[in-house]
Amino acid sequence: MKVILLLFFLISPFTLASVDLVKVDKSANKMYLLDGEKTVKEYHIALGANPQGHKQQEGDERTPEGVYTLDYKKEDSSFYRAMHISYPNQQDIESAKARGVSPGGFIMVHGQRNGLAWMAPISQNFNWTNGCIALTNKEMDEFMTLVATGTKIQIEW
Repeated sequence: MKVILLLFFLISPFTLASVDLVKVDKSANKMYLLDGEKTVKEYHIALGANPQGHKQQEGDERTPEGVYTLDYKKEDSSFYRAMHISYPNQQDIESAKARGVSPGGFIMVHGQRNGLAWMAPISQNFNWTNGCIALTNKEMDEFMTLVATGTKIQIEW
């Protein structure tokens, strides 16, 4: 068993890549995993149902824009695996407070809703989240392998 695991890690393409930035282009529904200037992996993503513009408040169905950190992994989610995005930052909190609203939070990169993975070929063609970034479950497994906690995520339109 140890030999098999060692061989997997020696020949696995995942061990060859070091992702130092996750870049999201909301206007193209694309996510890129970058190692320096090199694209390690590209995904088609689903976003919040109202994707254009920066998240302003809880419930606006927007995916935030800016540079954040993927700060922890969550395996016990309502969706297949998840990695938390550090939204809201201090600027987001202050902006929402000035408008008298909650900035919202709990924004994640995640897979499909538990029990509905079979719908991914359809659901990934629409922006269906409440502000999160969705992948297929298979892609989420790959993402969780390639991206370490503490990695920056840059989200832009």
